[in-house]
Amino acid sequence: MEIPQLMHIEENIRIAVPPAVIDQIWSEVDRWHLWDPDTKQARLNGPFAVGTHGRIVPSKGMGIPLLVTERTAGRSFTVEGYIPLFRIHFEHKVAAVEGGSEVAHRVWFTGALAFLFGPGVARQVREGLPRTMLSLKAYAEKRNEAVNHAA
Repeated sequence: MEIPQLMHIEENIRIAVPPAVIDQIWSEVDRWHLWDPDTKQARLNGPFAVGTHGRIVPSKGMGIPLLVTERTAGRSFTVEGYIPLFRIHFEHKVAAVEGGSEVAHRVWFTGALAFLFGPGVARQVREGLPRTMLSLKAYAEKRNEAVNHAA
């Protein structure tokens, strides 16, 4: 299915850490708020695996249920936030490149009410996602540096 550009947001960034470091950071769902300025709180009610439900509370707005819909350890995961008739999909991918990792975050919307909620949410995501990616980069590189100095 073709996703209209208005409802599809993607940001990419290079981070000077191995993909395993990014994947470890992603898997610590209850710590997402440490690197994602648009997340106040997140949790899963079980393992970081397909089918696990949880909850995410954005820094602005009300908390919504969360579901892990895709997980490939070391490479990617997708979570879906949902309210009746509206879904927001957050896809995260990491790949090894020279000097570290290429990280991509992609967001899109589905559901009968996507036409209603999508444009406003898309505007917020478009503003916040570049900040989130820069924050992830700083967090991952600092964390990796601390681990390497401790070794």
